[in-house]
Amino acid sequence: MREALVILPSSSITLPPNSSPTPPHHHRSATAKPKPKFKPKQKPTQSPLLSTLRWDSASQNVHGLKYYAELASKLAQDGRFNDSLMIAESVVVSGVNAAEFAALLNAKIVSDGIVRLLEEGKLRSVVELLTGAQKLGIEPLKLLDGAAIDSLSRECRRTMECGEIEEAVSLMETLKGCGMPIKELVKPSEIIRLCISQRKPNTAVSSIMTLCRYAHIFPHVDIMFCTVILEFGKKGDLASALTVFEASKQNQDTPNLYIYRTIIDVCGLCGDYMKSRSIYEGLIASKFTPNIYVFNSLMNVNACDLSYTLDIYKQMQKLGVPADLTSYNILLKSCCLATRVDLAKEIYGELKHLELAGTLKLDVFTYSTLIKVFADAKMWQMALKIKRDMLSAGVTPNIVTWSSLISACANAGLVDQAIQLFKEMLQAGCEPNSQCYNILLHACVEACQYDRAFRLFRSWKEHALQKDNCGDLGSKTDNTIDLSPTLMVSGSIPDCTSASPHGHFSTRISFRPTTSIYNTLMKACGSDYYRAKALMEEMKKVGLSPNHISWSILIDICGGSGNVEGALQILRSMREAGIQPDVVTYTTIIKVCVETKDFKSAFSLFAAMKRYQIKPNMVTYNTLLRARSRYGSLQEVQQCLAIYQDMRKAGYKPNDYYLKQLIEQWCEGVIQNGNQRKGYFSSRNRSGLEPESMILEKVAEHLQKDNANSVSINLRGLSKVEARIVVLAVLRMIREKYTAGDSIKDDVQIFLGVQEVGIRAVRQESVIKGAVIKLLQHDLGLDVISATSRIGNDKNQDGVNNLEKCSNMEEHAERGILRANMHSPTRRPAVLQKLRIPKESLQSWLTRRLDASIEQ
Repeated sequence: MREALVILPSSSITLPPNSSPTPPHHHRSATAKPKPKFKPKQKPTQSPLLSTLRWDSASQNVHGLKYYAELASKLAQDGRFNDSLMIAESVVVSGVNAAEFAALLNAKIVSDGIVRLLEEGKLRSVVELLTGAQKLGIEPLKLLDGAAIDSLSRECRRTMECGEIEEAVSLMETLKGCGMPIKELVKPSEIIRLCISQRKPNTAVSSIMTLCRYAHIFPHVDIMFCTVILEFGKKGDLASALTVFEASKQNQDTPNLYIYRTIIDVCGLCGDYMKSRSIYEGLIASKFTPNIYVFNSLMNVNACDLSYTLDIYKQMQKLGVPADLTSYNILLKSCCLATRVDLAKEIYGELKHLELAGTLKLDVFTYSTLIKVFADAKMWQMALKIKRDMLSAGVTPNIVTWSSLISACANAGLVDQAIQLFKEMLQAGCEPNSQCYNILLHACVEACQYDRAFRLFRSWKEHALQKDNCGDLGSKTDNTIDLSPTLMVSGSIPDCTSASPHGHFSTRISFRPTTSIYNTLMKACGSDYYRAKALMEEMKKVGLSPNHISWSILIDICGGSGNVEGALQILRSMREAGIQPDVVTYTTIIKVCVETKDFKSAFSLFAAMKRYQIKPNMVTYNTLLRARSRYGSLQEVQQCLAIYQDMRKAGYKPNDYYLKQLIEQWCEGVIQNGNQRKGYFSSRNRSGLEPESMILEKVAEHLQKDNANSVSINLRGLSKVEARIVVLAVLRMIREKYTAGDSIKDDVQIFLGVQEVGIRAVRQESVIKGAVIKLLQHDLGLDVISATSRIGNDKNQDGVNNLEKCSNMEEHAERGILRANMHSPTRRPAVLQKLRIPKESLQSWLTRRLDASIEQ
């Protein structure tokens, strides 16, 4: 029998004695002369797999097999995995059992080689060794010891931490195929964490799809999908959550309702309730009936829309899915958000009927939600009735229940009743939270019982200190604070002994003040700035940080005494403290400036808001628009009109009645001197303005033109009163600019509208034309020239009086009016109705007005 021929590259490994079947040319004696290199007849690239030689097990002793196993192990130790695999392959192909050969390998030195290559970053070579061994029938785990497995696990984690999730998961799949314990190498939670941490869209999608492949390595794939979807939802990344959701549907024949419920909940977390509706509609379109959990999640996410929630409830009944207590609780929550007390009463009646029938048992959440419905509606008596029903049913109120009850009485201004409920809560053994304390303090502030608020606050702190010093607790807990005398509010705080019986409690309670509590106390300071300032300093001493509300209250108190400069200094101090003012802070200080008639600072602060990209709210806009009781200059009008337009662009619907009245009075100032005819518009012409009139937009459009020397007034589509206001607004703008030094260079063109030749003029246009001429000629003493421009067949014809050729700007205005009116298919020539005020007449009028003002 011929022996197998094993060809190895040059190596420092010593070979065994002559009993080895290795060919003689591999041996050299110490005294022998070098011989020419032997070149085998076979091709150097020939693999042992192509050899037809077989291992003669009968003629081969165990010593030779051990030698090859030792040789393969040492080659692996040197990192020469390909050579090691070649020896193993030759032996196995020659007929030796793979398990027998693997048992002879030295796992310790093979693992040493694997560890060394992993430290060098040659992970791919290690994977090739394990894969090749598996192909030969050698179990890869036989080649690894504990150190090699730990090193392999570290390398897998390092690959993932570098963001190479695709490569890491591919490696996991390969190792899984080799029979490796994947869960010992990398935990699924680590893959999930890394996928979620990559927020870039393209990388996130790639990582998610990789995770989908990786998920098949582990059981409970659906749970992993839900975990990833929920974690993305907690991060606010709805797009990535939806990508995972779509990927999960591709691997399932039927919808997984657990995953559907999770993605609907995530839509709620991300604030996109409309998307939850489309997901539900897709589920219904697949002819699959949702279960009660999907319906409850959908109703809970859409609780802000009562009508939709009720529709889903009806669909649930129509599909035969019985509602549970959670369903009714969500309906009550939706009623609370919609302030539908009547419907909440109806649902409560149905629930009581079901409870009597033994179908449902109302829980604390049901009663607490009902109490909150009545508390928000200031129906404190109904809230107390629900409390009695709750106790009769054997349901113990929790902290939410007591807070809602106290809030119900506090909202109704019943401070004594609210404090009595607080005492009942303590006697029932329910420990109050900071919200309960703050509700009581807020009730005192709203009732202007400021001293009582401070007495309650001091009483709570003293009892907290007594509890802390009492020996029955042993040591301080997280619910108590060390209240040294320096923590007491400085100033004239009433002594606790002078408090009313309702302001002092014999029950020992824990009390930890919060920023909200201190903010409420600052409101109780009224106009006492120094007391409020002392409270803010006390906040810092007990480890609390003043927030935006704290600073806003301090600004309001300081500005309330007329100290605008002090309020602005507080704003600067707020920035220095590292807190950027928000819209509430800016609105507060703008209100202070407006109340002290410092309009320049108010509008400057509004401009600062826009620079810092802080969006004004409805209160901000209204504060500025109602700043003045009258307008004295063009700049003031332009400022308010600009704010009005900005308000409309921001999506707010302003109540512009007051602003219209001020603009009308300002426009009428062109005619009146002083207050001779004040109220002309309000008493005589107000009926001409519609509630939805766009007169302010029209006035703003004309007053915001840069060049007042070449003016055109477009009255198309306006009523008689609106046309009057626009004309007067433009004339007043011209007058103020003339007073400032601007000269009049062109005529004033007034465009009335367009009519077709041969058709009788519309009566409305005639009324407007007559009203404008009367205003200009009789009230203001201006010369007015009536004209028409016929536009048709490229020819222009003038009417009663010839007009000079219009400027480019006027031509554009004419064309705009014509384009808006020429919709008739008859192709008749159009006639532009317009008036002209000659510049000479305008100059004379302005001179007379200026002289009259000087004489006055």
